[in-house]
Amino acid sequence: MHSLTIDAINPAVRNVEYAVRGELAIRAEEYRKRLNGDEDHGLPFDKIISSNIGNPQQKGLDQPPISFIRQVAALAEWPELAELAPGVFPEDVIARVEELREDFGSVGAYSHSQGVPSIRRDVANFIEKRDGYPANPDHIFLTAGASAGVSLLMNMLISSKNSGILIPIPQYPLYSASLAQYSGVPLPYHLDEASGWSTSLHEIEETLSHPAHKEITPKALVIINPGNPTGSLLDEHTQEKLVELCEKYSLVLLADEVYQNNLHRPEEHPFTSFKKIVTRMKSPIPLVSFHSISKGVAGECGRRGGYFECVNISDQILALIYKMVSVVLCPPLSGQIGVDCVVRPPQPGDASYPLWKRETDAIHQALAARTKLMSQRLNQLPGVSCVNSPGALYLYPKIHLSDKAIAAARAASKEPDAFYALKLLDETGICVVPGSGFGQKEGEWHYRLTCLCPGVEEYVGALEAFHQRFVAEYGGVALAN
Repeated sequence: MHSLTIDAINPAVRNVEYAVRGELAIRAEEYRKRLNGDEDHGLPFDKIISSNIGNPQQKGLDQPPISFIRQVAALAEWPELAELAPGVFPEDVIARVEELREDFGSVGAYSHSQGVPSIRRDVANFIEKRDGYPANPDHIFLTAGASAGVSLLMNMLISSKNSGILIPIPQYPLYSASLAQYSGVPLPYHLDEASGWSTSLHEIEETLSHPAHKEITPKALVIINPGNPTGSLLDEHTQEKLVELCEKYSLVLLADEVYQNNLHRPEEHPFTSFKKIVTRMKSPIPLVSFHSISKGVAGECGRRGGYFECVNISDQILALIYKMVSVVLCPPLSGQIGVDCVVRPPQPGDASYPLWKRETDAIHQALAARTKLMSQRLNQLPGVSCVNSPGALYLYPKIHLSDKAIAAARAASKEPDAFYALKLLDETGICVVPGSGFGQKEGEWHYRLTCLCPGVEEYVGALEAFHQRFVAEYGGVALAN
C-alpha cells in the first residue's frame, strides 16, 4: 500500500492560503501552550493578545455576549428551563422561543435546507425596515456564517479556469483562498489609502482592461462595505457608480456587508446597503449581499450564523443554489436562532429592551473609543500612518520600513511586514496579521490589528514600545509620517 502524500492531494487545495490563521497565529498558539504549561516558560510576556482576528468573545477579550441572544439560545436548547427556573427568563424571551419552536420543533432536528421559514421572513422584514424596499424570504438563504455563503457563490460563479473575480486590495483572505480552492482567477483592484481607503472606479476599469487579463472572463465584483481590513465606508454616489460599472461589464455584485452594524461615527459616515442602491436605481444587475452574526455587537462567531439575499437572480439559478445548500442538509439551528435575534432584537416596551440597549450601547461606545485612541497613538509613531476607520473592528496602519529592516527580512525569507509582525509577537505576545496576507501595493507594508482588545493603554503602550525598539535596531525609517 502506498502512503498518502501531499502530491496525491488536489493541487487547488494545496494552493489555498489564509493569512488570518496563518504562520503568526500558529506561532501564537505555540506560545500560548508554553504559557499555560510551564511557569518557567522563558517568554518576555505573560499572555497572548489575539489581535489577528475579529473574534469578539475569544478568551482574553472582553466583549460580553448579549443577554437576549444567550437567553433565547438557552431556552431553545432546553425549553423546560422556563418551568425549572420561573421568573428567570423575560416574557419576550419565552414568547420568542415558543414562536420559533412552532416552526422548527427541536434544535436537534434538521431544518429546511434554505433555513427556518419564519426566520427567513424575519430577515426579509429586517431588510425592508433597513432599506425601505421589500425583500422576498424565498430569495434569502441562511448559512453557517457569511463565509459559507461567499464560498458557495464563488464556487458557482467560477465556471472555468478563465473565470475571474474582481477583489479589493487589501482584501479579506477568504476571497483569495476561495479563488484558489475553486481554481478561479483573482482580478485585484487597489483601494486608495490616501483618501481613507476609498474605492476607485478607475482602478477597477484598469484591472478589467489590463492586457494580462485579456483571456479572463470577469464574472463578479466583490465589495466589502464596511471594509475589511481597512474599515472604510462607501458613500452612496460611489455605490451608484459601482452599480453602473456592473451593468456595463455584466458583473454579478457580491456585497460583503457583515460589518454594517459596526459604525463608529454613524452621523458622519452612515451605512447604505447595495440592496437599497440597486432597488432605488431599478438596476437589473444580479446582486448577492451577505450578513453575519459574528460581527456587529453580537460577536457570536462560534455560533456560525449568517445569510445572503439574492436580488435579480433568476428562478433557474435560485434552484441551483437551493440544490447546493441541500447537499449539506441545513445550516446549524443554533446559528439560525442567532440570526433571528440579531435581525429581530427587543423593541421599546419589551421586557428585554432596557438591558439589550445598555449592553449594545456600551459595546458601540467601547469600539468607537478604542478605534479613535489607537489610531491617534499609532499616528504619533515615527514612520507609521493609520486611517481612523469609520467602521468594522480593525485598524490597518502602514509602516515605513528602513532598507536595513527590509534586507533583514529578505535574509530571513520573510516579507518585511511579516518580519515586523513576527518580532512583535516574539517580544510582546501581540499577534497581528501582516498586510502581505491581505494584498498591498508593491513596496508598501502594513498590518491589521483589531480594536477589540481590553486594556487599551497597556496594549497600545506595548505596540509603541516595540516599534521604538524596532526603529532603534534597524536604523530608523525610510519615510517619516
